[in-house]
Amino acid sequence: MAPPMAAPPRTEPPGPAARRPRRRQRTGGGTPWALIAPALVPVVLFSVAPLLYGFYLSLTDARAGLNVDAGFVGLGNFADLLADGDFWASFRIGLVWSVGVTALQLLAGMGLALLLDLDLRLRWVARTLAMVPWAMPPVIVGLMWKLVYHPDAGILNAALRDAGLVSGGIDWLNDFSYVLPAIIVVGVWTGMPQTTIVLLAGLQGVPRELHEAAQVDGAGVWRRFRAVTLPQLRTVITTITSLNFVWNMNEFALVYVLTQGGPGGRTRLPMLYAYEEAFRYGFFGYAAAMGVAIVLVVLAVLGMYLRRRMREAE
Repeated sequence: MAPPMAAPPRTEPPGPAARRPRRRQRTGGGTPWALIAPALVPVVLFSVAPLLYGFYLSLTDARAGLNVDAGFVGLGNFADLLADGDFWASFRIGLVWSVGVTALQLLAGMGLALLLDLDLRLRWVARTLAMVPWAMPPVIVGLMWKLVYHPDAGILNAALRDAGLVSGGIDWLNDFSYVLPAIIVVGVWTGMPQTTIVLLAGLQGVPRELHEAAQVDGAGVWRRFRAVTLPQLRTVITTITSLNFVWNMNEFALVYVLTQGGPGGRTRLPMLYAYEEAFRYGFFGYAAAMGVAIVLVVLAVLGMYLRRRMREAE
């Protein structure tokens, strides 16, 4: 006869403390902010804080000098800007410069990126050399191109004389007709490398199968570029064009070394005009208002451009 089975042990019902759901243990709730803080501190100190301080200065009549009190003028500086013909002239020059350099950078960068994307020998050498203008400081680039454009000893005039195109020397940086196109060429040469590298990265992300399928369908090189390459690069082109426009609109060092805004203000970009008002004449408040106005206009133009490109993409 089998022994009787033992009764299971009697368990007490869980108490109120046991019935409460156990809270999730908090482990380092501030850890993400602690990790991000080292990257945020430089941004706040060197970008956000100067921007806010510049906006504050634009509402005052701050001037250069020791113990000079700055009075609050509200929108008075902006009202003066609306009536300042020199500012609007510099702004028109800045738009011509920015649009011209940005468009030519895109065209030249696209051509060079297509060339570097080919399977050529020593392609890595060509890609390295393409980055040389970007690696050079703007001051060095400006001094180098001043030698190239020199009316007597410049290599450009020497080449034109040898080709029989000119008899004398052209003063490229002091002639009203040539100075703006001349500095636009320098701007394109300087900014083309980053455009080329970004477009080259985009080209390498285009599936080769799309080109092969289009080639099988009888599409030529130009047709494949329009129907396959450009649509695949639309996002990349929008991004690099927007960044180039902002960078070119804020250009200062390169043009300052080349022409200092001359001759006769023909190359005085908005940043050069603001620099003169601040550090030559000491009108800090008025110069800060120029900077704020330029930022707002650039954001407006950039917003319209991005909105149009997004509509086209949709």
